[in-house]
Amino acid sequence: MATSQRDVRNRIDSVRNIQKITRAMEMVAAARLRRAEQRIEALRPYAAAIRRMTREAADAAAGLPQLPILAEHDQLRTVGILLIAGDRGLAGAFNSNVVRAGVQAGREHGSDGRRVTYFASGRRPASSLVFRGLDVEQSFTGFSERPSYADARGIAERLMAAYVDDEVDRVEIFYNAYISPLNQKVTRETLLPLQQATVLSEQPGGEEQQDHRGEPQHRALVEYEPGPEEILARLVPDYVEVSIYRALLESTASELGARMTAMRNASENAGTLIEDLTLQMNRARQAEITQEIMEVVAGAEGLTS
Repeated sequence: MATSQRDVRNRIDSVRNIQKITRAMEMVAAARLRRAEQRIEALRPYAAAIRRMTREAADAAAGLPQLPILAEHDQLRTVGILLIAGDRGLAGAFNSNVVRAGVQAGREHGSDGRRVTYFASGRRPASSLVFRGLDVEQSFTGFSERPSYADARGIAERLMAAYVDDEVDRVEIFYNAYISPLNQKVTRETLLPLQQATVLSEQPGGEEQQDHRGEPQHRALVEYEPGPEEILARLVPDYVEVSIYRALLESTASELGARMTAMRNASENAGTLIEDLTLQMNRARQAEITQEIMEVVAGAEGLTS
């Protein structure tokens, strides 16, 4: 019985040590999450402006400029899918949700007779794709917790080169959009070709703007100098880079929020387990004391008889 108590006590100590680690990881994730939220808040207006300008320039252009990056391929044979997740785990279903959505989309393309080429940002999606037996064309790792614009530019250049060189006929990205520390939404966007891009399917500014009298506001007529075709040719690379950079920042905040939530749950579960083990140890101690009392009473009765 004493050995059993010692084993339970050792388990309690182990769980307490794990609880200290999970609480520390929760605090670190919470501190980093605030900075990640600030970066998203600073970028979102700029990213929305770039997307709006790209959409308006595309609408104003009589025809898209004859540039490789803007040329829509005749046939949709190969689809490039970029999965954006994290370099580390311990974040609940954060990584697996993106991988699951990307692989499901790849299967849908495959059932339609298209070949799928995977790109991965983060060690976790890259290793998950390899584990599933899927080839990864290129992976980008080492910056998931603090991505820079240079990282986004590197990914964008590789994807645009793949599109221009006819390696892929469409580029899609999957990432976790940040809503709150408890809520992240797996998002799917089409980047290229521009004719099919998600940015062109978005409603300008969401719902129609209205003035204080409830009447719709009309947008001012925009005159382009130089023409919208030339401006669009300059905007498309920036649009791809900014879209990827925003996805990286959204994914970073989502990862930190998911990790903070996962570590909080782990700490609470550790507390519950400690209570159960403590109760088990107390019961074992009580049983041992009861056994010793019975042995003493039995010995005393043997002496008096």
